[in-house]
Amino acid sequence: MGQLTTHVLDTMRGCPAAGMAVRLYRLPATGAPELIHQLSLNHDGRADGPLLQGETFQPGRYRLVFEVAAYFRAAGVTLPEPPFLDAVPLDFGIADASAHYHVPLLASPWAYSTYRGS
Repeated sequence: MGQLTTHVLDTMRGCPAAGMAVRLYRLPATGAPELIHQLSLNHDGRADGPLLQGETFQPGRYRLVFEVAAYFRAAGVTLPEPPFLDAVPLDFGIADASAHYHVPLLASPWAYSTYRGS
C-alpha cells in the first residue's frame, strides 16, 4: 500500500525545519486546487504521519506548499520585504498507488531543492 510523506531540512541553520507550515492540495484536471491536508512539521522537520495513505492515496497531480519565509522569520532570521522565497509550491504527480512517494525539501531563505526520496 502506497503513501505520501515529506520532511524539510533548514540548510541555513543546519537543522530540521521544526514548526514549518505545510499544505497539500489535489490538482484536479479542471477547477481550483483542493486543500486536503495542512500541518506543522514536528521537531524532526517531518509530518507526524503520512499525508496520504490507504483510500486517500490515489494517482493524480498534487501540490505541496511550504511556508519558508514564515518559518525563517519565526526563527529570528531577518528577511527583506518581500522575501526572496515566500511560500514554496512543489507540483508533482503520483502514478503508482502502491509506491511510497517521499517529497523532501532542503530550504534556506535564498534557495531550495527537492527530489523524490525513499
